Amino acid sequence: MPADVPDFAALARSIKDWGRALGFAEVRIGAADLPGAAEGLQAWLAAGHHGEMDYMARHAELRADPAQLVPGAIRVISARIDYLPSARGPAWREEELARQRDPRAAVVSVYARGRDYHKVVRSRLQALADQVAAVAGPFGYRVFSDSAPVMELPLAAQAGLGWRGKHTLLLAREAGSLFFIGEILCDLPLPLDAAVSDHCGQCTACIDACPTGAILGPGRLDARRCISYLTIELREAIPLELRPLIGNRIYGCDDCQLVCPWNKFAQRASLPDFDERQGLGSASLIELFGWSEAEFLQRLEGSPIRRIGHACWLRNIAVALGNAAASLPGDAAIVAALRARAEHPSALVREHVAWALARHGVQASLPSGA
Repeated sequence: MPADVPDFAALARSIKDWGRALGFAEVRIGAADLPGAAEGLQAWLAAGHHGEMDYMARHAELRADPAQLVPGAIRVISARIDYLPSARGPAWREEELARQRDPRAAVVSVYARGRDYHKVVRSRLQALADQVAAVAGPFGYRVFSDSAPVMELPLAAQAGLGWRGKHTLLLAREAGSLFFIGEILCDLPLPLDAAVSDHCGQCTACIDACPTGAILGPGRLDARRCISYLTIELREAIPLELRPLIGNRIYGCDDCQLVCPWNKFAQRASLPDFDERQGLGSASLIELFGWSEAEFLQRLEGSPIRRIGHACWLRNIAVALGNAAASLPGDAAIVAALRARAEHPSALVREHVAWALARHGVQASLPSGA
């Protein structure tokens, strides 16, 4: 640190001010080490709860020791950015629950309806790091936002951005859980902020609400049963026994957040990046199922959804259309939409379409030439 910037406490205050000016709702500073993290991570991996997310196991050592990613790192500048679209009113949770009850509605997790948060958060963290360097001179750092083997939630909790809820997400008293986080690992000896205490109490709303029973207990998540994992991370067939439990959720799941009492304090996004795009907050299953691959790629440019690919997109929607049979058995429009995809080039899509048609009491026709 140059001699003309000796006051790290003053620098920390400036970092928080600069962060707020860049759109972050809160910035906190924590230690870059995670005592005991390795043991907990290894136990989770050993139980197989990571499913097909092999990258979790490949980089387990790095996740438990952030200093390996940034040599000399001793601090983590953790930042929170809210994503609930600014146009949503006070009844947003009731509105989301109502869409889940509409068998024709396509339910996309709220966070994924706008721009890809990875790019938004990383670019603003880089701007923050640039401001630090302009004042403090060159320093060792690296910017992250769900983009490298970093245990972001424990680091953020350690820095005082919130506490880990029973659903494993980060919770803040003044903001609930509808926010993204990112961090700058650095070698500056900035003063540490204090962690905050757990305020979940005896509440088990998130555990009780999980449609697939993925939350095994407080802080224990089996990702293999989580709808977010099944619709985003899983690239193969969705297990038959879990398909009926997914309902009409086609990308991600917000159930544990919708019932959390703390989310009555969820803050609206200050950035237009997280406004809903392409009607993803109001679209029907049939409408989205009709998108060609070219439309999928064009309409979802800059969206986090794009990374699952068109085949998994259709797979997810086919399951939701099949589940619509519970209240709309044999619906002509739904059956017609499914039949239009019955000979899709992807075996993954064909199998899920056949399953969905069977739910409506309809046998899929064999592909041409079969």
